[in-house]
Amino acid sequence: MLIAGPCVIESASITLKIAEAIKKITSKLHVPFVFKASYDKANRTSIHSFRGPGLYEGLKILSQVKTKLGVPILSDVHDATQAQMAGEILDIIQVPAFLCRQTDLIVAAAKTGKPVNVKKGQFMAPWDVKGIIKKMQGAGNNNLLLTERGVSFGYNNLVSDFRSLPIMRSLGYPVIFDATHSVQKPGGLGHSSGGESQYIPLLARCAVAAGVDAIFLETHPNPSKALSDGPNTLPLKNLENLLKDLIAINQIAAKNKHA
Repeated sequence: MLIAGPCVIESASITLKIAEAIKKITSKLHVPFVFKASYDKANRTSIHSFRGPGLYEGLKILSQVKTKLGVPILSDVHDATQAQMAGEILDIIQVPAFLCRQTDLIVAAAKTGKPVNVKKGQFMAPWDVKGIIKKMQGAGNNNLLLTERGVSFGYNNLVSDFRSLPIMRSLGYPVIFDATHSVQKPGGLGHSSGGESQYIPLLARCAVAAGVDAIFLETHPNPSKALSDGPNTLPLKNLENLLKDLIAINQIAAKNKHA
């Protein structure tokens, strides 16, 4: 499965344009697709950074994508008070990596009854996601997805430890690999985060070979003009060829899994 879209909702028109382009590609290649975009990026480096249209307008735009294209939608929830309203629109609620230990937020997301994708924090060991699982289960929701997005390695740098993928998967829940945030350089540009987008295809291929259940990535027609996370965003024009590679690798990985 592919979870993809722009980092943040920049406008209704560009959001719908990106969603239409991804759906066209994924339909052609028969890849299940969930559209993602954030209505609010609450954890930006600078107070002056663009955050998005906010909860109400953002959910309205995401609802339009869902209705017009018939695709499931995912977005981040940063505050427990937003979970119920977001859950009425979103098909999957996402808990950001920085907030993966926030009990109230996880419980509120779980109580919506919707599937919840929790991103493992950059500071967290893969076996420590057991605490997240127990919080979800305690709230009566077993519809949990776990996402690996790299681990802090010194200052302004992340690395991907692919051992974390089978470790998390052994806990009984689907595991997703975030191929774009894993190449991020948090706060690396001083006023914003940097990134090494040239390594997105490499890490995505490695993760699929390791047997993940889905790939998460952010894509944009012009990453240099993107209002959030441009340096670690995949150019939309490169998506189709990358997906073709991932499909081929997944077929081999699936055969080995059952060998």
